[in-house]
Amino acid sequence: MEFSNKVVLITGGATGIGRETARAFLECGANVILNGRREIKLQEAITELDPTGKRVAYLVGDIGKPETAGRLVRVAVQCFGGVDILVNNAGIFKPTPFLDHTVEDYNDYVSIILGGTFHASQAAIPEMQKRGGGAIVNTGSMWASQAIGATPSSAYSAAKAGVHALTRNLAIEFAADRIRVNAVAPAVVETPVYNTFMSDEEVRTVLPQFNDFHPLGRNGQPGDVASAILFLAGSQADWITGVVLPVDGGVTAGRHVNE
Repeated sequence: MEFSNKVVLITGGATGIGRETARAFLECGANVILNGRREIKLQEAITELDPTGKRVAYLVGDIGKPETAGRLVRVAVQCFGGVDILVNNAGIFKPTPFLDHTVEDYNDYVSIILGGTFHASQAAIPEMQKRGGGAIVNTGSMWASQAIGATPSSAYSAAKAGVHALTRNLAIEFAADRIRVNAVAPAVVETPVYNTFMSDEEVRTVLPQFNDFHPLGRNGQPGDVASAILFLAGSQADWITGVVLPVDGGVTAGRHVNE
C-alpha cells in the first residue's frame, strides 16, 4: 500500500477534514497520531478509525504552543519510531466583521493556524531529516487569496495567507533534505466547524446556499480535501513542492458567467 508503515501526524485530527484524512491514510497502511484540544472527540475518532488502537495514537493539546508540538513528535517517535508525514490542519473559523474582532480573536487565529503550522513543522522536520525525507501538507484556504463579502474573515484570512507563505519558504529551505512542503486551499467544505457558530438548524439551512457559489455546483466534503492531501503527501507528487493547490470546486478559477 502507498503509505504502508509510514508515520503520519495530523493536527486538528478529531473531526472534519483531519479525521477523514486520518481514515484515508489508515486505509493506505499508515500509522497515525492525531492532535486536538478536545480529548473526547479524539477518543471518538480513534474508536471509529481503529478500534484496536494499534495504529492510531493521540495527543491532547493546543498546537499553538511549541511545547505541544514537541510532545506530539515525541509521541510519534515513542509509538511508531519517527515521523514521515505531517498534516497541519488545526484551525478555527467564525466569520466576523473586521471592526468587531477582539485582540483575543486575532491572537487565537494567529496562534492556532499560523503558529500551529510553524511549531509543528519545526518539531517534525528534524525527525524527517533523520529518515532521509518526508512530506508536509498544510491546510490553507481559498479565503487567503480571495475575500468573500458574505463571510468577512480578515483575521482567519491573514493567518491562512501566512500558512501559504510559510509553505513556499519551507519548500525551498528543505528541498535539499527531500522534504516536500505543499498546501491545499479549500473553499466551503461541510465540516463541524460551522456548528461552532451556528445551530444545527442554521447549518442545514445556510450551507446549501453556498452550493452555487462553486462553479462545480456543490460544497466540498472532507473526503475531497483528504484525497488532495494524500496525493500531495504521496509518491505521485514526488516532484511537487511549494504548491498551494486550490481544492475549491472552481471558485478561484474565475467568475461565474451569471455573476
